[in-house]
Amino acid sequence: MLKDKIKSLAKAYKEEVIANRRHLHANPELSFEEYNTATFVETKLREMGITSIDKKANTGWSALIEGKNPTKRVVALRADMDALPIIEANDVSYKSQNPGVMHACGHDAHTASLLGAAKILNELKDQFEGTIKLIFQPGEEVAPGGASLMIADKVLENPRPNGIIGQHVMPFIEVGKVGFRPGIYMASADEIYVTVKGKGGHAAMPETLIDPVLIASHMIVALQQVVSRAASPKIPSVLSFGRVEALGATNVIPNEVKIQGTFRTLDEDWRAKAHEKMLSIAKGIVEGMGGEVDFDIRKGYPFLKNDPELTERSHQAAIAYLGEENVLDLDIWMAAEDFAFYSQEVEGCFYRLGTRNEAKGITSGVHTPTFDIDEDALEVGAGLMAFLAVSELEKV
Repeated sequence: MLKDKIKSLAKAYKEEVIANRRHLHANPELSFEEYNTATFVETKLREMGITSIDKKANTGWSALIEGKNPTKRVVALRADMDALPIIEANDVSYKSQNPGVMHACGHDAHTASLLGAAKILNELKDQFEGTIKLIFQPGEEVAPGGASLMIADKVLENPRPNGIIGQHVMPFIEVGKVGFRPGIYMASADEIYVTVKGKGGHAAMPETLIDPVLIASHMIVALQQVVSRAASPKIPSVLSFGRVEALGATNVIPNEVKIQGTFRTLDEDWRAKAHEKMLSIAKGIVEGMGGEVDFDIRKGYPFLKNDPELTERSHQAAIAYLGEENVLDLDIWMAAEDFAFYSQEVEGCFYRLGTRNEAKGITSGVHTPTFDIDEDALEVGAGLMAFLAVSELEKV
């Protein structure tokens, strides 16, 4: 059976996939700066004998593995390659050698897994019909998202895939397990940049000032009603402000306050209305207290919707590959992913790869300085992705 051959090859190539992941982890690059990473990926693909490779979006790649009857059906597999501006705190042999940059979201594992899946699929290409399109994309962590640039560069054309499958590490799921959710799964994500302007001066003479710190405080509190009172309780929404910069002193009121935040939801109509509501509240509060406001909402990734039929087929294929006890049902997740752009264009399935191992102390969440994975997950990551691809090619 093809499943058994894939499992055998995933096991055989496990150490190579781990070595690739460690190389990538030790040499992380920020979004849209993945030049060495892109070169590494191209080199590995050519070493496998995969030569149908096209550069996309400057630091991304598209590659084809053609089986028998290559035009019968096309399935795309996607991995992201960028790292985050985080100082790594792990004491491991493959610790980041690029100070201040770290693979803290598992993109090294995604890229290594897809390279592993590519090696498996290329070795078995005479045993399946159709074409596998490999997508290695830059810039998932930063708007406008590498996926949108890859799509603009026609990564979903020539040939156009019937569906696309992506995986992402999940430190809350035990290694050896995976998770799926059909339908709406992840949130849209908008970035908010605000400047509240007033009139600064000596903190001991508040009557002569227009205090932007006080105004900004009222504005932030008032904006919470966008979620608590304006949103339907049936629509998950998050409005958070993570950066407030006043730069005054104990006795100095600044002239302005800069604020940054994010808005996320799972409904596009409400998303647009929420933008209008935020602007109205901010303007009313700030101007009512004598200040001025620049309120910039930068629209980011759309919500991610998994195609129900493709996701159900992938779910069942995962059960066949891993066993029912190792395939979980997921809840909605209010983080965002630019895979959503692909899912707006073609049928998509974005699933989770378990990487947690409490016995090894591997429990940290993504985007933290201590994030790491149990590398046993890479055998599952490479093998299951290859199996999902060939299973989808067999769809009648």
